Parts: sequence; C-alpha cells; structure tokens
Amino acid sequence: MTIPHPVPPAQLFDLTGKRALVTGASSGLGRRMAMVLAEAGATVAVTARRAERLQELADESSSIVPVPADLAVASDREALVATVEERLGGIDILVNNAGIADPKPIEQETIDDFMHMIEVNLVSAWHLSKLAGVGMVERRHGSIVNIASIIGLVAATPVKQTGYPAAKGGLVTLTKEMAVQWARKGVRVNAICPGWFETEMTHDLVGTEKGDDFIGSNTPLQRAGQVHEMDGALLLLASDAGSFMTGSVVMVDGGWTAR
Repeated sequence: MTIPHPVPPAQLFDLTGKRALVTGASSGLGRRMAMVLAEAGATVAVTARRAERLQELADESSSIVPVPADLAVASDREALVATVEERLGGIDILVNNAGIADPKPIEQETIDDFMHMIEVNLVSAWHLSKLAGVGMVERRHGSIVNIASIIGLVAATPVKQTGYPAAKGGLVTLTKEMAVQWARKGVRVNAICPGWFETEMTHDLVGTEKGDDFIGSNTPLQRAGQVHEMDGALLLLASDAGSFMTGSVVMVDGGWTAR
C-alpha cells in the first residue's frame, strides 16, 4: 500500500487528475458535490435518470461528463460503470449519493414500496461499489463515499417511514464492512450522514413554517443545512486529506444526532 507523502496544507484537498463518479447528480446535494469535485480538479462523471438535468450541469463545467442511468436497474448500473471507466480511463472516487424517499406510516407501505427503497438506496450503492471497486483494488487506490443519513442512525418519526431508514442504516454498516475488507488493498470507504438540508427531496418540509419549526427545535444549530455545508466533509473523505480515514461515519447534521 502506498502511503501518501505529506503535502502543503493548501494542496491537501487537490483532486487534479482524479476521476470521479457521482450518482444522483441531477439536483440537490449530488449536483453540488459534482461541482465541488470538479472545482477541486477532478474529472467527474455524473449520473441520474434526468438526462437533461445532467446536460445542464455539464454545460456549466468542461470537467463534468453526463452518463444517464436508472440505478434501480442492475443492467444500467453495470453499463454505467463500464461506460465511465471507458470514457475516463478508470474511477478513483465514487460518491454513492442517489436516493429516494416516500414518507408514510408502515401501515400504508407496501412490500413493493419497501423493496424499491432498498434497491435504490442500498443495493445500488453496494453494486456500484463492487463494480468500481474491482478497478480500485487493481490500482490499489480509491475512495468511496456513501451518502447515508441521520435517519440511518436514529428513528425517522415523526416523519414516518421504514424503507428509507432501513436502507440508510444498512448503508452505514455496509460502509464499515467494505472499509475493513478493502483496507489492505488501498481502497478507503467512508460515509456521510447529512441532517436536514434544503433540497428538492425535502421541499415539502424544509422551508415551510411547520417544517422549519420542527427542524429548528430539534437541531442544536437551530436550522436546516445549506448544500455548500457538505463541501468540507466530502473533500476530506474524497481526497488524500482523509488518507487515514476508513470506515468513518461523519455526521453533518447541525448536532441532530448529538442530542
């Protein structure tokens, strides 16, 4: 295993020459993360179902390469990794951000609802990590960042749901297992657990009077996060600045899980 040489602090987060894949990049946190990695010097493949959104993102940066895919479909995931590796020459950084949520009480959830939630939020992250991890292991270098959630650590209620927390809780433990399996092979695997952020997925709650009161009263920092407040954690885990971090679960939640 190659141990990174000390570099000047200003260069710690430099990703020049790195090749990244960010899933769920058509909006919200994924869109922001793709731009941040590109601005740090990486060439970034972005994927989601909404091809037009990905193209809009690519139009903003020559370092971004759109590759549409439906991550609920195994064959799409396989084609995605093959395409990205062919176009970029490999994958050094994988950000498993794609996710869906559909809050409802368990009495109203169907088994299809639950299985779809697990497929998109957990199975796709496992599958993409496995596919991209093969090349990372061969090169003995790589970083996988799984975007989990505080709802993978604590209960979601009063925002009632079961499939989402089950998947995100699984992703947290999956992160630790992959980290240990690949630690001696040069591949680091870490997770970020965001709290409540103002994104397309949370628009029914964040920004509403009732929602802001709920979030503010339960978050020590008394507000929801802004998408740029994920930048530091992402760059730490994706770059050599986090070279001695693997199996870590980083909360970016305004103190929600510290209560």
